[in-house]
Amino acid sequence: MGLTSVLVAQSRLIPAQRAARRAFCRRHVRWTRQQWSQVLFSDESRFTLNHNDDRLRVWRRQGECYIDATVQEKVAFGGGSVMVWGAFSLHHRTPLFHVQGKLTGLQYRYEILRPLAVPTLQQMGPQSVYQDDNARPHRARVVNDFLQQSGVNRMEWPACSPDLNPIENLWDELDHKVRSNHPPPRDVQHLYQMLQAEWQALPQRIFTPLVNSMRTRCVECQNSQGGYTHY
Repeated sequence: MGLTSVLVAQSRLIPAQRAARRAFCRRHVRWTRQQWSQVLFSDESRFTLNHNDDRLRVWRRQGECYIDATVQEKVAFGGGSVMVWGAFSLHHRTPLFHVQGKLTGLQYRYEILRPLAVPTLQQMGPQSVYQDDNARPHRARVVNDFLQQSGVNRMEWPACSPDLNPIENLWDELDHKVRSNHPPPRDVQHLYQMLQAEWQALPQRIFTPLVNSMRTRCVECQNSQGGYTHY
């Protein structure tokens, strides 16, 4: 007998969120490709063993937002899922990190930022900028203090804006690569191993159109008065 869970999420942007998105895009719409190439885009994503449904793109931690849609996820008993963190820029990518359990500010600082994100930002040079969303662990005091002490330039990111983050499209590509494997992953550990291998195998050339799309994302957001883009 299978165990089924259903998640239904519907959310609309409130005026303050639209205003914040519009302000962000107004500040960045004229950024050059060179400026965007200095941004390290990051996020977490969850991948499931269920092959009857798409990756849980909208499964987010409490306090984050969902694009206007109804989303359902069905996971067979014994299936399971893997949450990972990763980041990329035009010329760089971090290793993929397996987030086990609920992500905390301490874990984000000591297991993600210090060993993975900050060294990558240092490789990118003094003009590098770190992007992450407003999830509670990302904005913990221990995280804010660490990034400030490390001299990291942090991008102000509007709430409820996954469509402005090109790493979401990269997660979709990674999901497609993993699902194309035959045989498919047999368990959670095998799934994570596949995710790691496919992440490292992603050709650098696919990062270029994603970074180049940032101006279009900003334009679309402005044209929709801070509403969601087609991304």
